[in-house]
Amino acid sequence: MKLIKLVYIAHGWYLGITDNALIDENPEAWKYGPVIPSLYHRYKRYGNAPIEKYNGSPSLGNKEDENFLDKIWEVYGQYNGIELSAKTHQEDSPWSFVWNTIKNNDYFSLQIPDTYIKEHYKHLLKQNQNKQPG
Repeated sequence: MKLIKLVYIAHGWYLGITDNALIDENPEAWKYGPVIPSLYHRYKRYGNAPIEKYNGSPSLGNKEDENFLDKIWEVYGQYNGIELSAKTHQEDSPWSFVWNTIKNNDYFSLQIPDTYIKEHYKHLLKQNQNKQPG
C-alpha cells in the first residue's frame, strides 16, 4: 500500500508543479483510496510484507526527476501505508470527489482524471506557498 500511495502522491505533486504526468496510467478510485492498477497487480502478492525484489531501473536518467522523487521520499517516506492512505482520502481530494459521485459504491474502480489530481495539488502548492513562517 505504501508504494502505491507514494507513487500516487508523487504523480499528484508532479502534475501540480510541472503540468505534466509522472506516470502514463490514470489512478483509479477504489473503495480504500486511489490505486495505480499496474502497481497493485504487480506487487499485490507481497501483501503487507516488504517488497524483496526490485525489477526496475535504479536510475531514471533524468536528474531533475530523481531529485523530485528524492524530495517526495524525504517528505512522505516517514509515513506508513495507512497514514499515506489517510492523506489521499481526505475530504475534497480527487479520490473523494470521484468516489462520492458514484451513486452505488459497489464499483470496484473508477478512473481519477489527471485534471482533478492536478487541480488538487496546485491548490495544495498554493496553500503551502501562502503559509507564513513560524
